[in-house]
Amino acid sequence: MKRVPLICFVLIIIGVVSATSQTAKSILGTVTSLQSPSSEIEIKPDNGAPLSVKLTTTTVLQRIAPGERDLKNASTINISELAKGDRVLVTLAANASDVLRILVMSATDIAKRDQADQQDWMKRGISGIVAAKNGTQIIFKVRTPQGDAQQIVTVSDKTNFKRYAADSVNFADAKSSKLDDVSVGDQLRARGTKSPDGMKVDAEDVVFGTFLTKAGTVVSVDVSGQQLTVKELGTGKSFIIKIASDSKIKQMPATPVPTATRGGGGPPNLAQMIETLPAGKLDDVKAGTSVVVSSTKGAQIDQVTAILLVTNADLLIRMATPAGSRGGVLTFGSGGGGAGLGVLSINP
Repeated sequence: MKRVPLICFVLIIIGVVSATSQTAKSILGTVTSLQSPSSEIEIKPDNGAPLSVKLTTTTVLQRIAPGERDLKNASTINISELAKGDRVLVTLAANASDVLRILVMSATDIAKRDQADQQDWMKRGISGIVAAKNGTQIIFKVRTPQGDAQQIVTVSDKTNFKRYAADSVNFADAKSSKLDDVSVGDQLRARGTKSPDGMKVDAEDVVFGTFLTKAGTVVSVDVSGQQLTVKELGTGKSFIIKIASDSKIKQMPATPVPTATRGGGGPPNLAQMIETLPAGKLDDVKAGTSVVVSSTKGAQIDQVTAILLVTNADLLIRMATPAGSRGGVLTFGSGGGGAGLGVLSINP
């Protein structure tokens, strides 16, 4: 599940503090356990150690929809309606022990919102590697059965830009950005009004980053340390893939998977194909397995934190290795037969 960033609660925090006292303290976190009979809740703050809080007869407990910023639209609930994984904003009194109010965003509601948002990105979005910038246009080069073509993202002063942070696989860590920060070679995804042929988007939202895509053969697996050691294809050098809580693992089946076609008759969409692959587990990865990983570009060249790890990836590697190339050179571009794996990591 994606973490609801602090910004979603900014206006709510202001409202809560002004409605109680200027010395009230608010904590944003996730419910890890609860005891209804004793009215106790354990919370893991986003920044800090786990803590337990106890509701009193005067504690206000309310649910609010993801993205909602007006307390007037919150509904009163009781503790039995809380669940593990719910996001909460806990407001403590000046004595740091009495709970004045708990605002809840249901884990179920967040999951539904995220699923709908992801489907909207797939339906109204295009993604690729930036080949050029021309004024307010960002250009991808793609290969189609009819030959080379371009996909164009048109932006305006109303377009919302986000850039992924280095060494982070969490969309909540993405920072506000602008068109000037987008560079050739960046992997980018845009959502907005899409042309019927799927080749142009007037962008409402853009997310982008400098990503790495690597392929190789697993040398060893450290399940307790949540990492793999891999021998890189082409260079033969070893590097480490770290698996974080937000890392996504997908497993390619033994038989070929049909590549989805973009809506509107555009080029094939490998992103959609990989999205439909079954989830994998680190425990199932064995030495000798081929893998492809996408990651943000971090500080260490011999270590990456996986955003997306595809295992049993022989077919994917063949699709990304140009015929006649030597040394296992990968050309993960956007669209067509060399559809980009890296762009799959830009899934807010």
